[in-house]
Amino acid sequence: MRRTFVTLTVLAALLGTAAATPAAAADPTPTASETTTTQTTEAPSTWEPAPPTPPFDYPAGARCDFPVHAEAILDEVVQRVLETHPDGSPKRVAYKGPLVMRVTDTAGGAHFDADAGGSAVVEYRLDGSQRWLVLGPVLTTFRANGGTLPRGVYTIDGAYILDITADRTKTLTMLHGGTDDICARVAR
Repeated sequence: MRRTFVTLTVLAALLGTAAATPAAAADPTPTASETTTTQTTEAPSTWEPAPPTPPFDYPAGARCDFPVHAEAILDEVVQRVLETHPDGSPKRVAYKGPLVMRVTDTAGGAHFDADAGGSAVVEYRLDGSQRWLVLGPVLTTFRANGGTLPRGVYTIDGAYILDITADRTKTLTMLHGGTDDICARVAR
């Protein structure tokens, strides 16, 4: 319990917010930190549907040993823009809500339904890089030599930071939790 509390407290500090109770998380009234921005324009403070999660396809050997297709079979993700860049583009966006991705071996037909409904605050940088601060599961892919995990499709679950460079190289910093190799699950 203490480890979970410490992990959540550290993640809350990284997010620049205090740890929220469920009642506070449901409160639509923005706090001072949510409405105050530095050298940016004011951002909306309400939750709205996020753009649909796009499907993806990779040939055999690109992510899994087999050709893979993934698509959302449940997508109720909402977003809240917390901060914008001076040009009005999103700088920090919070995401939450149910998301289940079906990952399929298109050659053999086997599939696995992956829970990807974590909560995240994503910082979109002007150079095209991103920083994800996440609690809960997210589905992501790694190309060969493209980051801190081997080539594959993964559900990452727990409290963690995912840095993505402009060339899509991914660095996973796990605070608490683990990874699940979805290619291996589909191949079973």
